[in-house]
Amino acid sequence: MSEHGKSFLIEPAHRLTKPEFAAYEAVAKLHHAYFLGLQLMVASNEGPEVVGEWMFRLFRRQHEEKFLSSFGKLGLTDLPHAVACAKYHVLSNGVGGVPVEYMYESDRKAWVRFRYPRWMFAGPTVCGMPRSASLGFLSGWYAHNGVSLGNPRLGFVCVSEDMTGEFGLCGYFYEYDDELTPEQRLRFAKDEKPPRFDASEQPIPPIAEWNSERLAKANRNYAVEYVRNGVSQLMNLLARDQVAELTQRSARLIGLQYAQELADDLEVSIASETDLSELMQILFLAMGDSVEPVVTTTQVGTEPVSFDHQNLGITKGMEGAERDVLLRAWSELFAGFGMAQQNLMTVRADIVDTGLRWEISSLYSS
Repeated sequence: MSEHGKSFLIEPAHRLTKPEFAAYEAVAKLHHAYFLGLQLMVASNEGPEVVGEWMFRLFRRQHEEKFLSSFGKLGLTDLPHAVACAKYHVLSNGVGGVPVEYMYESDRKAWVRFRYPRWMFAGPTVCGMPRSASLGFLSGWYAHNGVSLGNPRLGFVCVSEDMTGEFGLCGYFYEYDDELTPEQRLRFAKDEKPPRFDASEQPIPPIAEWNSERLAKANRNYAVEYVRNGVSQLMNLLARDQVAELTQRSARLIGLQYAQELADDLEVSIASETDLSELMQILFLAMGDSVEPVVTTTQVGTEPVSFDHQNLGITKGMEGAERDVLLRAWSELFAGFGMAQQNLMTVRADIVDTGLRWEISSLYSS
């Protein structure tokens, strides 16, 4: 979690142990990296127009699922709409470890400024995304706040973006005198600059409802939900075979790239099949899933290591093709883990009842 996210940790009712916190962080890191990789994969293979439409659909879905339902939890219900919306984006992003600043100008005009490093386009990803990505999420989420709140006079004015090389995503929610048409809900005013930031005005979540464990889980869920909804919305845009190829290839690459880093973060080895099995089970348990080793009748040194995996959070509430595509893509993260090892391993996931049975074996086994 970023330093901004850590500022939300207020006298927690329950302090997570170091291994618990590290496991939540590892899950968030893996899914964040996968979402970044998938964005780049789509951008490089499908082009700016597809990326823009994908981001629009993704953020509109995220908005419809999260926006109004979170208002009460974040203590925003009775505020002027422009102020509430600006504070919402600081708080909701903050619990996911995303640094955003709030600046009050009036009850009808309140600013947000996303700070670097950007979570959505972390690292060099920011150089590989087209401007259409920014236009997609601004239209999909920010321009829709007034609609969701039943306030047709509320819009968003963007004064700076990421991909244009300005000073990052920044703008303000503004309540106009007249009702806005759909085209007027998002406007651009690149000649405006935000007020000076005042740290004393920065909102924090209601203290009683946000302890360290809940914040750690929120940080984890933030990344996982982008993967779930990202793959789902991509399926509404491209053919199933295209989505399968893009999501699986990017997942395997991310698994290859991040296996050792996650093992180092968790202070575990992944040199053997048993080691890798233990790492995967740590991650699955940190997602709230359940795992159980498969007991074999023989103990042969070259025998695959297996375990059952139930209550998968990654596909919770999904069914049919949507679940199948996401599950097959997600399992490739761990196939990448296996292929990253000096002792090349295969990591296979078979559907068993409502869950998975994982099998890890060495390519050099006789």
